[in-house]
Amino acid sequence: MLRKTIMGSAMAAALILPALADKPADSRQAAKEELGRALFFDPSLSSPPGQSCATCHDANAAFTDPDRSLPVSKGVLPGRVGNRNTPTAMYAAFSPDFHFDKEEGLYVGGQFLDGRAATLEEQAKGPLLNPLEMANPDKQSVVDKVRRAAYSQTFDKVFGQGALDDTEQAYERIAEALAALERTPQFSPFSSKYDAWLAGKAKLTPQELRGLRLFEAEDKGNCAACHTSKPGPKGEPPLFTDFTYDNLGVPRNPDNPFYKLPTQLNPTGVAWIDRGLGATVNKPSEDGKFKVPTLRNIELTAPYMHNGYFKSLRGTVVFYNDRDKKPRCSQDLVTEETALKQKCWPAPEVNANVNDEELGNLGLTEREIDDIVAFMKTLNDGWQAMKGNR
Repeated sequence: MLRKTIMGSAMAAALILPALADKPADSRQAAKEELGRALFFDPSLSSPPGQSCATCHDANAAFTDPDRSLPVSKGVLPGRVGNRNTPTAMYAAFSPDFHFDKEEGLYVGGQFLDGRAATLEEQAKGPLLNPLEMANPDKQSVVDKVRRAAYSQTFDKVFGQGALDDTEQAYERIAEALAALERTPQFSPFSSKYDAWLAGKAKLTPQELRGLRLFEAEDKGNCAACHTSKPGPKGEPPLFTDFTYDNLGVPRNPDNPFYKLPTQLNPTGVAWIDRGLGATVNKPSEDGKFKVPTLRNIELTAPYMHNGYFKSLRGTVVFYNDRDKKPRCSQDLVTEETALKQKCWPAPEVNANVNDEELGNLGLTEREIDDIVAFMKTLNDGWQAMKGNR
């Protein structure tokens, strides 16, 4: 459980807003954040009503989908589902704007797993209009719903008189308020056991310490190559991601219900291939690459990978360890459970651009795999509130 929790109803949030907005100008940012909170939890903003941002980004599930029965999230319309695993919204505010790093020769940052939104504000605009998510037909319908909401007058107090009059501008302000909420400490509390250990306020167990050493060792797990684990130059807490993109060779997920959607929503059916970053930048050289996620709260955010292929954290580490050592499964559509039993791995969803330099044959023992998993479990926020300083 997170140390801080977000209020679970738009109505309750709306009651707070006028009082905050009536304060002097230096409280305007706080009012904007509370406005974002009201929007985030408002189930009337979908079409039909019934799904809010918090439906798929639940505070009690580290801001991921609390429904673990599917590898993707259900949309507000019956029978519709997304095509990707819902990423955590936690620590998303630290991702730099999407750009190409010429020095490193890599794409970095942005939002969504494929970087198609450059900023938090751009990302916030997407789900409201996505036919597989909140399914509003256009921006005007969203703005109309906000105008009817109990918190609508707060827009004028935060953004100025007539803040919702112009549809395009109003939609931008809705996104700005949502992004303001995501930049609050509730989405980045840095309250894990590992944070406490870095501050000298907690002790890692022998297994957790072994896992940390393996996590950082270049000749072993080498996880820290992408999931940065050291504090920054000014003591900034590590984010456990470098915000780059990688094709890990993850197989297609036979449990993904997106394959079965009607042709108007998925024209290629079961043959659909997720190009990831390649589709965003329109470059085959980037096909199959997805943004490196933060490992903070990783124990709480199953299933894993862009398509939710892995249901278990341990299975994910096993794949990193022996992807290139085990034989290929006889079929491409094989679940994680079956692959582990058969001691094989299916072919990657995208065969090109697979990272075979940093993973695939790590040589980890069973105990070392368990040690790395144990360490990653120290990254759950709320440790102090749950367990005390020990």
